[in-house]
Amino acid sequence: METVAETRALEHINPCTSMADIHNLARLAAKREGKRKLAVASAAEAHVIEAVADATKAGWIEPYLFGNSSAIASLLKEFGLTLDQVTIVHTQSKDEAGLLAVKAISSGTCDVLMKGQIQTATLMKEVLNKEYGMRGPGKLSHVLVFESPLFNRLFFMSDGALNIKPDLVFKIEIVKNAIHTAHLLGIDKPKVAMLAAIELVDPNQQTSVDDAIIAKMADRGQIKGAIIDGPLALDNAVDATAARLKNINSEVAGEADILIVDNIDVGNVFYKALVYFAQVQVAGVIAGAAAPMVLTSRADSAETKLNSIALACVMAARERFVSV
Repeated sequence: METVAETRALEHINPCTSMADIHNLARLAAKREGKRKLAVASAAEAHVIEAVADATKAGWIEPYLFGNSSAIASLLKEFGLTLDQVTIVHTQSKDEAGLLAVKAISSGTCDVLMKGQIQTATLMKEVLNKEYGMRGPGKLSHVLVFESPLFNRLFFMSDGALNIKPDLVFKIEIVKNAIHTAHLLGIDKPKVAMLAAIELVDPNQQTSVDDAIIAKMADRGQIKGAIIDGPLALDNAVDATAARLKNINSEVAGEADILIVDNIDVGNVFYKALVYFAQVQVAGVIAGAAAPMVLTSRADSAETKLNSIALACVMAARERFVSV
């Protein structure tokens, strides 16, 4: 039975500054509320099962694995899980795995969804199904959380995996989802940088115009819970020296927590550059759905998938304490 101290520890958390903090919160959440039931769509892949095994051994989750049962069972043995530690739902195809995993969420059997070895578009088709899907009140977007050894804080980047070329109205929803994700990790007033190639508004560069509009909306209280500025280039968004050299006077410049990119191409390259060139620790989730959803690249490492499971578990546990 949880103590008052544990309840308060989950409700009033210190800002997460590392992946280790997120892992610790996932452990606390499991102790406080019980293990999260994780539905994995198309689970028969080594990195997926390795991450699921590590999360199970850490006590965060009860896994429900949808896919080819014999392939899943073989991988479970390889990574040290027994059949009585998981629930396997055999499916004939990846499409069926996605369908049944999403239905497990909508029926209440499971409370966190994870993309396995299935294409994002295939799974999202089920997630967005009006009859049994996971639609929330707003739009869905991908949020990448990453930790760099060069900084003493976590960063959030959106959207590099789901929305291709969002218009201004959709960008506003992307910003709100990223802010809410930061709130769930204890960052009460995140600083949001609307990224562009330049720091000035140029009517010939629509990204800079959109960025300026969103920043002004925040100034007028139309977007709450964060300090937003833009357009800002990446260097002066995260580095105070770069901001000073460019004579940028801003509460966000040099101190950004959240980085909003214009389109999926920019975000996806940014995401994979972090992983492959800098070996930065990352986690990826879909925000804005009726339940948290782990969404990483099929080529991502087991570590990235484990980080993402931890993040989704924390989001699920903290949701009732944080207003949208």
